[in-house]
Amino acid sequence: MKIEISLFKFDYKSDYLPYYKKYFLKIENEKTLLDILNSINNIEEFSYENKQSFELVVNGLYTDCSVSIKELVLKLGNELTIEPISIRRVMNDLLINEDDFRNKLLILEEFLNEDDIKRYEEYKRYFYASNSLRLKKEYIGDAIILLASDIIEENASLKDDILDKFKQEECSLEFHTSLENKLFKFDKSIENRILKLKEELNLIKEIEKQNFKINKNSSIQFASFKEEEEIKHTFKEFNIAYYSQKECEKTTSLLNKLKAKIITLKSKNNDLAKTTFHINQEFTFQLASEVILEAFDNEADFLVVDNEADFYLFDFNRKELERVSGREVSLPILYTNELSNLAYGYFDEAKKSLIKHYINPEII
Repeated sequence: MKIEISLFKFDYKSDYLPYYKKYFLKIENEKTLLDILNSINNIEEFSYENKQSFELVVNGLYTDCSVSIKELVLKLGNELTIEPISIRRVMNDLLINEDDFRNKLLILEEFLNEDDIKRYEEYKRYFYASNSLRLKKEYIGDAIILLASDIIEENASLKDDILDKFKQEECSLEFHTSLENKLFKFDKSIENRILKLKEELNLIKEIEKQNFKINKNSSIQFASFKEEEEIKHTFKEFNIAYYSQKECEKTTSLLNKLKAKIITLKSKNNDLAKTTFHINQEFTFQLASEVILEAFDNEADFLVVDNEADFYLFDFNRKELERVSGREVSLPILYTNELSNLAYGYFDEAKKSLIKHYINPEII
């Protein structure tokens, strides 16, 4: 088996900008990601830690060096991009400065023993995988939340004191975003433990009960999703971007039938923190503005979403998204039902909702 590696390279003492160097490897005796790093190091030395617990990022997903090559190729293909666990904190190639990670221990220092500090190291991946940390460097981090969960489970009498510590932090659990699409192997129990503490702090409100139409009282009555055999309108001249935290099979199937160019966004599955919108609107607007700006900058003609909450968030709050991003973004949003009606030729049904958009796609 042959694989192509793009390896992140940077030395803070001599390089102005990072770059990627390509290596073409014929896999023979290598079994794990660590074996790949060692093979590359034999070709040309670079900086990393030669141990299976060493954390890094492969094709945007956080993992460690124990992961097997077979698993990587099965999920990600034969072209792998290897990066440090934090590009912002990089010192030399795959090595980073971890002071920001360790400093968060101060939040709970009065509750910690030596075992807790060692256990915290095991949660490093979750700290750097957080999209929240990228936007808010003051964010307490998912690692300290998980450590707090452990301590409370072992000593329930400390729960109120620990939760009070979190309440005192400026960027606390209300800034958490899901890790689900950030990890190579997602452990749902990790996310559930964080959500449990968010519930303890009364931070969560169901998406169905949120109001994402802050500047409008009206709603749009969308036509039903159409599923037919023959596509009447292929969108072959269009560039389409698609956002969904959990991709919808019907939408994906429809997009695959169109002859449009589908733009894959890095932010296509980002959590928009919709369950804390009622207390943290500005943060949700920041997250949403990144998605729409990425689609716009990649020359998408429109952005498709497959639930009404996302539609209202992106379309009805356009002024807020432009304010937090500091840019004007004239990118139309299409609800997947509208796209299906257009694709199968139900133009009159689609037009009824399209004319009510903040930005009318004017496709018809």
